[in-house]
Amino acid sequence: MSNKLNIDLDKANAELNGKTAEEIIAWALAQGSNPIITTNFRPYEVVLLDMVAKQRPDIKVLFVDSGYNTQATYRHAQDLIKRLNLNVITYLPQQTAAWRDVEFNGIPSVNNPAHEKFTEQVKLEPFGRALKEIAPDVWINAIRKDQTEFRQSLDVLSESKDGVLKVAPLFHWSEDDLEAYLKAHDLPNEHDYFDPTKVEENRECGLHTQL
Repeated sequence: MSNKLNIDLDKANAELNGKTAEEIIAWALAQGSNPIITTNFRPYEVVLLDMVAKQRPDIKVLFVDSGYNTQATYRHAQDLIKRLNLNVITYLPQQTAAWRDVEFNGIPSVNNPAHEKFTEQVKLEPFGRALKEIAPDVWINAIRKDQTEFRQSLDVLSESKDGVLKVAPLFHWSEDDLEAYLKAHDLPNEHDYFDPTKVEENRECGLHTQL
């Protein structure tokens, strides 16, 4: 067992099988002393933010702002931060978007060899820096099994390369489940969203494959 909390992932995943998302969150928060939740304020992220904030209002909410979000996403983020009273910690790339526009002549396409360096600059480096500085032992995230082929190989619990316990309470949820939660709790959603490191919805950016 290489995770910081010495948790047997196979055993714990089996124990959490069939548990509700709220029960998984409660379990996760009981395991570590320095949990975080990550968000990019993409569509449906409010579901997990709402669930976690209800159980741990002061939890650190890590937001890596690439600088390429839509105005609608930024407005949505500001609304959720106020509505849920989120304790947001924002990390930024070391280079500005204007600098990268010159270096890469805009956003490199996914087939451009420069796209890997672009992704490292706007997402992987600042996120890795955040993990080192915040040093969480539990990382709650909103990944779902039906999003990408890679994620179908995961489970509710996994671990980062640095041994941080990664917890995905919504792993087995569908969009219909998410919509039902939004309606039941009268929560806003925002579909005007763009991730320059993915471009295509079913593509990994490297965050969950490399960190």
